[in-house]
Amino acid sequence: MHSQKKAFLNQLTLPFFAIKSEPVPTSSSPGKRVKIPDLHNFIPETSLQYVLDWFQVNPVHLRISKARSSKFGDYRAPFKKFPARISVNHNLNKFDFLITLVHEMAHHDVWRQAMELAHGFSLRHRKLRPLPHGKEWKAQYRNLMQPLMTGIVFPEDVLHHLKSYFENPRSSSKSNENLVVALKKYDDPDNSVFIESLAFDTVFTLPAGRTFRKGEKLRKRYRCVCLNNGRVYLFSPTARVMPTLN
Repeated sequence: MHSQKKAFLNQLTLPFFAIKSEPVPTSSSPGKRVKIPDLHNFIPETSLQYVLDWFQVNPVHLRISKARSSKFGDYRAPFKKFPARISVNHNLNKFDFLITLVHEMAHHDVWRQAMELAHGFSLRHRKLRPLPHGKEWKAQYRNLMQPLMTGIVFPEDVLHHLKSYFENPRSSSKSNENLVVALKKYDDPDNSVFIESLAFDTVFTLPAGRTFRKGEKLRKRYRCVCLNNGRVYLFSPTARVMPTLN
């Protein structure tokens, strides 16, 4: 798996349909063969055709990105000669990757619908665009995810919390702590743990290298002191950290 992902990452700068693909028959037209992008190591196999169908009618470039601590996915609307672009971090497990990818797909659908409605309107109306994670995005995110909300695509433990999250989806699925915990079970093994599992006063590090000491819990977050600069930071209970060895 690791070597396959590494090989795929060599093609990160290629647009979506430039990625090496393999032909498979569609479910709707058994005799017709289409090109499936080589995403089988990144999303559940049962979701591949659904994702491809969306990209076939939406000229969006997909980029598998390096790991980013600040975000897991990103959408950029078309600008001048640049097409719409979606990026998703390569280090997410298949279920987390799919949830993030559909999140960004919903952004494009909302943008496209807004542009269609604004066609022919005055400049003032064209500026009245939907909020990034407003009601339009929430509705479209639900619509896109609905066909995937099945035990054929997601494990039952993830599906249970995913349904709860979609009662009112927020800007990040990481806001649902139960869903975060369920998804972590399917990550590649590493030494990270949730900060809430650490004892008080435990020293831990982040992937970027900074070191912290865990403090008391303030309402929903933990107060931690950075040992590198002495500043205080608040951490979500499901923040993933690396405990230091004594």
